[in-house]
Amino acid sequence: MHDRSAPDLGEHSLGGRPVPDIVVELAAGAEPEFVWRNQLGGLTFRIGDRFIKWNPHDNGIDLERERARLEWISRRHPAPEVLASGSDGTAQWLLTSALRGEHAVGDTWRARRPEAIGAIAAGLRAIHAINVDETVSRWAGESWVARTPPGIGLRPDIGEPVVVHGDACAPNTLISATGEWVGNVDFGDLGVGDRWADLAVASMSIDWNFGEGHQHEFFEAYGIEPDAERIRYYRRLWHLES
Repeated sequence: MHDRSAPDLGEHSLGGRPVPDIVVELAAGAEPEFVWRNQLGGLTFRIGDRFIKWNPHDNGIDLERERARLEWISRRHPAPEVLASGSDGTAQWLLTSALRGEHAVGDTWRARRPEAIGAIAAGLRAIHAINVDETVSRWAGESWVARTPPGIGLRPDIGEPVVVHGDACAPNTLISATGEWVGNVDFGDLGVGDRWADLAVASMSIDWNFGEGHQHEFFEAYGIEPDAERIRYYRRLWHLES
């Protein structure tokens, strides 16, 4: 769930659009609950204990790419299980299980900011601890974190490569009612690279979701000193690539 400081005003509304046929079909008589519309026209619905993502072919999001990564990460980390996927002439769709917990954003978690920030850090630490040698080798260069476009300066030395989430914004962390990290979602940009690609984006998202002045809490919870050079580089790269 990509996070932006200027959200799409239609993100919580279908805007008069009908529910896609495949969503109705998979709901099998149940009422699909509309959850989210991203800025590129992709839709997410909840059907009981399942979620379905629907994305038009022309919006630049590849759900087949996310399916492959979810199938890999869900065997190693708390992430949604892929139940089914497919495509038709207009769109792709991806059906997954629901994880317990809720997104670590919104009024509840702004009021309980230290718990939410701690959960975001805990989830990223767990992802970064996964054995890099088990990743699919071709993914290393497919995520934005590995690209080197001109105009943003030299890439900092990576040091120790890790598994990176690729979209480490606050809404992609799930948190229990008691304030504990329980899992992560949205792994379409999963890859291998510098942990600072995730840390730079996550700390920026802290500002968007909890107000400015709390990034130090995130770095303290993760257990690392901020690296200004890497933060600056990966934020510039994120804005170019997203």
